[in-house]
Amino acid sequence: MGSKKALLFGATGLIGRELLSILLESEQYEHVIAMVRSPLPLSHPKLTQHTVDFAKLEDHAAAFAVEDVFCCLGTTIRKAGSQEAFAKVDVDYPLAIARLAKQAGARHLAVVSSIGANIDSRTFYLRMKGRMEEGIRRLGPPSVHAFRPSLLLGKREEVRFGEQFASVLSRMFAFLMGGPLRKYKPIAGRTVALAMHNAAGRPVQQGFTAFESDKIADMAMPV
Repeated sequence: MGSKKALLFGATGLIGRELLSILLESEQYEHVIAMVRSPLPLSHPKLTQHTVDFAKLEDHAAAFAVEDVFCCLGTTIRKAGSQEAFAKVDVDYPLAIARLAKQAGARHLAVVSSIGANIDSRTFYLRMKGRMEEGIRRLGPPSVHAFRPSLLLGKREEVRFGEQFASVLSRMFAFLMGGPLRKYKPIAGRTVALAMHNAAGRPVQQGFTAFESDKIADMAMPV
């Protein structure tokens, strides 16, 4: 059994839920801390849950004294209620996590972004993901992996009709998504979670590195 500790944010989402399961099963980790808004209906000898107010993460700075920090936070404008509320979840909270991880000396930060993330994008969602990435770059944690999946496949707690429709179309035309288009191919949430786990198990890579869906799929493969 490994001796590493992991800190996870977003354990109830599509990727985070899968990642929590993987971390608890992983031989790399002896302890997994999940920061949650409300307790998860889950008990495991390796798991510690902290119910927190994400606007006051500084109150839990001691929990960041781990090797690997995983941020899978994300929402939609519909669920958040406004663009401002969306930006808190997708930009402000990840930046707070990155800052506290750096201060605590965490060796590695993995964060979920999106394909097309660009601070200059005309699309609000992609612009916010770009702002989040740029903010983390400027904060300068020693090792950051940003995962930029395309359309995510998997069962969510909330129904996203537009995403479901796009998923059906993408599966129908998936055979066209080869070569340079492979990074736009839909990808399962569990595949992203596996890639995040596997990346954290590799030798530490200094600086900021982004992985799009094609590279994420490759990284999820067993070594």
